[in-house]
Amino acid sequence: MAVASKMILVLLIVMLVFAVGGVLLQIFLSRRESRWPGLILPLLTLLSSLLLPLNVMDTGSASQNILLMLVTLLAGNIPTLILLAIYWAAREKYRVRDQMEKMGKQDINEL
Repeated sequence: MAVASKMILVLLIVMLVFAVGGVLLQIFLSRRESRWPGLILPLLTLLSSLLLPLNVMDTGSASQNILLMLVTLLAGNIPTLILLAIYWAAREKYRVRDQMEKMGKQDINEL
């Protein structure tokens, strides 16, 4: 029993390291000058979440099957939403800079 609990603890620590590493990688990619690198991880999680309904077991009722697939898709896209939120937060300084440049160009055009 002690071996199993230690194995679970090690597995949880490894999963935590991967999750933190993924978040740090998303922040790094989102802060790049180009906006496309920051969309790689959300795209990968979106594509992987589209495979999740293939693992849904038939319940016998069509309405229950559809509901179960929708819930599976929604739950599978939680990491995608988290990564997109990180992307939008990290790209804020670029949006502000672009708005300032537009305002500067408008001020120059008015003169």
